[in-house]
Amino acid sequence: MTAAAPPARRGLRERIGDISSSRAFPYLLSIPLVIVLWGFIVAPMLQTAGVSGLGDGAAANYGQFLNPDGVAMEAVLTSIGIALASVVCCAVVGTAMAFLLARFDFPGRRLIEAIILIPSALPPLIGAVAFQMLYSNIGIVPRWLQSVLGTDSPVLPATGIVGVLVVHTFTMYPFFYLAVSASLVGMDTSIEEAAANLGSGRLRTLRTVTLPMLTPALVSGSLIVFMVSMASYTAPLLFNVDSMMTMQIVLNRTNGNLPMSATYSSMLAIISLVFLLGMRWYEGRRSFRSMSKGVAHHRREVRTAVGRWTAFAGSILATVVLLAPVATIALVAFSQNGSWTSQIIPSAYTFQNFVDLFGDERTFRPIANSLSMSAVATAASIVIGVLAAYLTRRYRFVGRGLLDLAVMLPWALPGTVVAVNLISAFSQANVFSFGNVLVGTFWILPLAYFVRFMPLVFRSTNASLAQMDPALEEAARSLGSGWLRTFRTVTLPVIHRGILAGALLAFVNGVGEFVASVLIYTKATQPISVAISNRLYSFDMGTAAAYGMLQVALIFVIMLVTRRLESRGGRERQT
Repeated sequence: MTAAAPPARRGLRERIGDISSSRAFPYLLSIPLVIVLWGFIVAPMLQTAGVSGLGDGAAANYGQFLNPDGVAMEAVLTSIGIALASVVCCAVVGTAMAFLLARFDFPGRRLIEAIILIPSALPPLIGAVAFQMLYSNIGIVPRWLQSVLGTDSPVLPATGIVGVLVVHTFTMYPFFYLAVSASLVGMDTSIEEAAANLGSGRLRTLRTVTLPMLTPALVSGSLIVFMVSMASYTAPLLFNVDSMMTMQIVLNRTNGNLPMSATYSSMLAIISLVFLLGMRWYEGRRSFRSMSKGVAHHRREVRTAVGRWTAFAGSILATVVLLAPVATIALVAFSQNGSWTSQIIPSAYTFQNFVDLFGDERTFRPIANSLSMSAVATAASIVIGVLAAYLTRRYRFVGRGLLDLAVMLPWALPGTVVAVNLISAFSQANVFSFGNVLVGTFWILPLAYFVRFMPLVFRSTNASLAQMDPALEEAARSLGSGWLRTFRTVTLPVIHRGILAGALLAFVNGVGEFVASVLIYTKATQPISVAISNRLYSFDMGTAAAYGMLQVALIFVIMLVTRRLESRGGRERQT
């Protein structure tokens, strides 16, 4: 016979249970979200719209977007076209890789799993430079093909819009891969087996069962890729695609036309919001929850000799393609300055770049800054992103759609605009900064990273919650478990992979963030991406590449540790 709980404790549990079952509960949970979203995201962004509407020329600025032959309309159409093409390319690559690694066991699988996220580990600036050195008209691959085929010019160079798409595809497919692979691991394979037993072929099962169940993950990946592509800056800059909205934002700001720059930013936000609403409408047309029985996923082993050799050859090819950008940066890091001109690869190599890098006592300060600031931003992103995903997925209340839009709104703006908004909002003390001026301090950079990358955690968690049947939580509640205990012991273990995937992306992107950092860093808070940029602009290519290699290795270690923790957690739950 167990002892009765103390009256005070029992009363507290009853009061919490009463509150969690009331209609006011989602509004109570949303109070901290509303405060954070308004103070750090919505209010600063409204300042951008306010600047675009100042002065007598506001109507003329917006009117330029209605001129079919104008620069503004060309920028809109080019940006949307590149973003949609990026979604398609990333969806094909990321989803195919997720199916291959989650559903099949073949020679080379573990190697690919270990390096699958390396392209996303490349910082935006270094990554764009690597792809330019690989695939542009001065790149290694086109010039190698030129020498092999004996042509007068480089063969199949990726230039202009094609070059931007190559960069986007190779750096953004992890958004699809992580979301889809997390959904495949959590999916009950007995549903597909039941369809097969009823006579459905593999393609029909894929089209009518598997892909519909993956819709939340595909929507999540599409939203993130579309918005990141719309806000892309470094790839268009290096491949000379000036007719993109982000390029026009910077050009107008550089030329002193702040109202027109703000107008482009506002239009960029509107376009991304329309896409967000359209994807949410599509996702909400049907239910994609699985009545899971807890059947563990399993990989199908490739047994035929032809299949195993084909898989092995494909693994080698995929490894070469995935490691090529990092290998390119390594070539520059170990090459002597001035030794790479018209040759396919550098003609002279040295360790001096690394000696100069590690001999500088200032080298490791930016690394420590990036790690600490990204950790703070990721922790905040997990708290706010998971809470926002849970509220918008599990409750229906007035303002739910606005909450969803507010969380995803930062993806509608490039990093430059986010940085300028934060400078305007926190260059003076206010209630959201607890009476302190944040500009020029350590905290402004983690705040920028939080604003930019919190949607990654939100969308990834939202996709995992969409696949989880609420009946599991209702069963726990009916057995006497309170809301907090149910969330901790039932909900979090089921959706942890989605949370971890989003947190990993947020942290990695924070470590490599450049566009917003370059506007708000100080000498004491310089992150590693800005340190690399400063060396590039000092024409110290070798040392900058060595710095980039150090950053890639650092991010790779982070990914490896995260995967170890994820696999260990999965084994502990199975025992």
